[in-house]
Amino acid sequence: MADRIVLQGVSARGNHGVLDAEKRDGQTFLVDVMMLCDLEPAGRTDALEATVNYAEVANDVVARITGPSFDLIERLAEVIADDVLRHDLVEEVEVVVHKPEAPVGHPFTDVQVRVERRNAAHVVIALGTNLGDRGQTLADAVAALTALPGLTVTSVSDIVATEPVGGPEQPEYLNAVVTGRSLLHPHDLLVELHRIEALHGRTREVRWGARTLDLDLVQYGLPGGYREVVSDDPELTLPHPRAHERAFVLVPWLDADPRATLRVSEGRDGIRPVVDLLADLDRSGVRPGPRWEQQ
Repeated sequence: MADRIVLQGVSARGNHGVLDAEKRDGQTFLVDVMMLCDLEPAGRTDALEATVNYAEVANDVVARITGPSFDLIERLAEVIADDVLRHDLVEEVEVVVHKPEAPVGHPFTDVQVRVERRNAAHVVIALGTNLGDRGQTLADAVAALTALPGLTVTSVSDIVATEPVGGPEQPEYLNAVVTGRSLLHPHDLLVELHRIEALHGRTREVRWGARTLDLDLVQYGLPGGYREVVSDDPELTLPHPRAHERAFVLVPWLDADPRATLRVSEGRDGIRPVVDLLADLDRSGVRPGPRWEQQ
């Protein structure tokens, strides 16, 4: 496909870099975005909903440039690419981040980082453990997910400590949420999640009982997007039927993705921001857990 939308030279000041002066004083960044998508429907209908609103893309780019500081512009390019791929019509994206004021120490005209990413289904995976070396288990699980072919991890939440909900008496849990993009079919992804669980000694003998590792596929595809999968298959119900009532899922999910939404019923009106769902829940049993670097 040759159709594309190109947005060049989006400019704003940000504080990205490893040096203290870069964090303090900031500098100008420029970003180019090339989106590969099928523009024939827009060309035939003249309808905005048939294409990608590049003003929205520009707003997202500026928000990332001016937002929280990253050490590397590689990371800035990655999160911008992920934002663009939230538009389901975009099949591939190329993001170029320019840092013309970089402290190179020699005469130069520009520093660029260029990333190319394919669109895939946005997925949300909830992690939990309350047996063994819990922190190390979570760290190992995130490493296994990051290394999984066909899955690109885009964000990892902070760890939270939670009181057990339901089931027999058991130890406190550590929970986290990973978001990513998956080229794997939902059932194939579930098989891989179960494989990672098994590597950590997970057994399914008591419902809601203690476990060494729990990996739940909470959502596959953005709600309302054409990659969204809604399923009532008992082996893989999507979205997860109890996610909307579990603060130990929603708290870290919101940390990983502040713009997250979840389908709680059919139709457009059944899609709710996670922040709104969380406002209706008791969060007293969810507390900050250990930091990842302490594992």
